Amino acid sequence: MPRSAVSRKTSNPPTADTRQRILAAAKEEFARYGIAGARVDRLAKQARTSKERVYAYFSSKEALYHHITGHETAALIEATRMDPADLPGYAGILFDHFTAHPDHYRLITWGRLELADGDTVHPMLATITGKVEQLRDAQRAGLIDPAWDPVDVLALINQIATTWAGQPEIGAAAAKLAADTSVGARRAALVTAVERLFPRAR
Repeated sequence: MPRSAVSRKTSNPPTADTRQRILAAAKEEFARYGIAGARVDRLAKQARTSKERVYAYFSSKEALYHHITGHETAALIEATRMDPADLPGYAGILFDHFTAHPDHYRLITWGRLELADGDTVHPMLATITGKVEQLRDAQRAGLIDPAWDPVDVLALINQIATTWAGQPEIGAAAAKLAADTSVGARRAALVTAVERLFPRAR
């Protein structure tokens, strides 16, 4: 094998590994401190690399944030597909995702607080449009009460499903004060709430 080929083969894995360490450290940094509060030198130290190396991969802190959230949003979309005939089940899927990935909810929230509206709305617009059309089709098929605007249906379900992710202080209180302190009880409550608003298709 030519020497140059050997060199390429041995140099690629460390480079890829460094990039993955940067992404993992950046995800944690942004979730904890937001965009303005995140420090490239701190995440570089966590990733066991240099600040200069981070900027070699990503032109700015904002570009790194957008890369992280783009990947996380794609994972969210894949993991939380909606069945319009079972909206309570969809709420439960959303709850499960954000319970398993609380950092994802924090990443999204920081973006809403710190970025211009277009920077947070546009990446999700196609997905939202698709789900609204699914709901509209389900109304035509008699699966959902047509009196509801599909946009309101989607907004209400998302809000209910992220109740606990968005209110950790109440979650902490529930762990001490609720009759049933389990995570399963919190999930059951929000699924029941959505069931009463938008019953499963029979």
